[in-house]
Amino acid sequence: MKTVIIGGVAGGASAAARLRRLDEKAEIIIMERGDYVSFANCGLPYFIGGVITDKKMLTLQTPESFRARFNIDVRVKNEVVKFDPERNTVLVNDLTSGRTYEETYDDLILSPGAKPVIPDIEGTDSEGVFTLRNIPDTYAITDYIENRKPASAVIIGGGYIGVEMAENLIAAGLKVTIAELSDHIIGPLDFEMAADIHKYIREKGVNLITGSAVRKISDTGHGLELTLDSQTLTADMVIMSVGVSPDTSLAAKCGIMLNRRGSIVVDKNMKTNYDNIYAVGDAAEVHDFITDNSAFIPLAGPANKQGRIAADNICGIASEYTGTQGSSILKIFEMTAAATGINEKTAKAAGIDYDKTYIYSGSHAGYYPGAVNILVKALWDRKTLKLIGAQIVGFDGVDKRIDVLASAIRFGAEITDLTSLELSYAPPFSSAKDPVNMLGFVAQNVVTGKLKQFFWDEVNDLPRDGSVTLLDVRTKTEYQRGNIDGFVNIPLDTLRDHLDEIPRDKPVYVHCHSGMRSYIACRLLTGNGFDCYNLAGGWRLFESAINEKTVPEYICTQCR
Repeated sequence: MKTVIIGGVAGGASAAARLRRLDEKAEIIIMERGDYVSFANCGLPYFIGGVITDKKMLTLQTPESFRARFNIDVRVKNEVVKFDPERNTVLVNDLTSGRTYEETYDDLILSPGAKPVIPDIEGTDSEGVFTLRNIPDTYAITDYIENRKPASAVIIGGGYIGVEMAENLIAAGLKVTIAELSDHIIGPLDFEMAADIHKYIREKGVNLITGSAVRKISDTGHGLELTLDSQTLTADMVIMSVGVSPDTSLAAKCGIMLNRRGSIVVDKNMKTNYDNIYAVGDAAEVHDFITDNSAFIPLAGPANKQGRIAADNICGIASEYTGTQGSSILKIFEMTAAATGINEKTAKAAGIDYDKTYIYSGSHAGYYPGAVNILVKALWDRKTLKLIGAQIVGFDGVDKRIDVLASAIRFGAEITDLTSLELSYAPPFSSAKDPVNMLGFVAQNVVTGKLKQFFWDEVNDLPRDGSVTLLDVRTKTEYQRGNIDGFVNIPLDTLRDHLDEIPRDKPVYVHCHSGMRSYIACRLLTGNGFDCYNLAGGWRLFESAINEKTVPEYICTQCR
């Protein structure tokens, strides 16, 4: 058996290693047009920022190590310029010698990855304009910083790489601006979940511009000038980070079926429209685990799994890829943002009848020093109650909670199943009722009708004509620090003494800081005959999303 693999990074390298573990006699050849195989794409920004200092740490394997450990023939600087599915051959251009040669195969794995999207604007080819996708890109950026000593940079695009680059360019001593076309950064998050991040990175020195497109880049001879919809910026260097697209021009030219996004169409075994040709990684079509719709979700974890699955099937082991749910996490200075499953935009586009809730809960027991609050959002299908998405923003403890929720989604848990999860607890690590449990408790109250909610984007549309009662149950001090127009302040602990002042024939809309005390208030009011609605996420979420005025407050005060 002879397998040729085109592309030697995540999916291709994973497939090669799995093939060898399954078949010691197989002939395995990796064709990589670049200089490196099996390198750490996700670590590249941290080399630029000086967190990773050893170049060798960026390469997980080399041609020599592949040969020594796995007896795999890795050919870097060998570009496949054509393959013939009928003759089972690839035509290869050796970029070092310039010679062209042909190689046969029994099975072919396509793992060309993705390429940076370069927007159609003038000046993207100017000196000082970079993309970051591979190790040569990384070295080009670090050399430019070292030799040219730029003082400022504009990052076009506020996705994962853009935000990571902002942090690391600041660590390298530059003044940084992020220019993002959308109304918020980090696309998998919903707007209100990104609002805290907006304020936080501005506090860290990032000049964040949202909702404005870059129309032109001009080289003035003294730097770069960027023309945006809303303003003009100057910078010494620019990082293009507007996203990636599948690198599938070769596949299309050779008769491989693509979908409308340009991704290679594959079945659950990672097979293309040819029985002995497979595709894995960022170039391959995936199906969203929640919606089952075709999706483009370029992530390292899925790419590695797909490589393994393709290798299994080549070796006669029935193996299927069951979809991508987009579990991702991002370090933003000391903050963490994470998501899994789908967000509201995707749920609406898929026609899913969903419900949602928020909690603002402590990373560990409030009485143990160092507790911080994390903001958690969950979406579930109203009909099946299945958890379909979760987002978390905070500091300590975000990673382990998103992984629990990702696992729950993968195994088909209902939102109310979160109440029964038995999660590890000790005061330095969690609370007796972990935030994941608390999320389930709140959702259970919604599902069973014990809690009726309204949301941050509905607050300003509530009538102020007396037809409803608007109630703020925070303390007087909290109210004086900031309040929502039209909401009357009656602190929770005095509410029973003021029930006669609240009309019983009108709905009551209640909020507190996080939604916890207002839930207690709603139960009190409901028990006394009122029709009560609780502001999910509380005043802090509303204030963050609507006003973006205050620095995020994350100190746990008994986690309110």
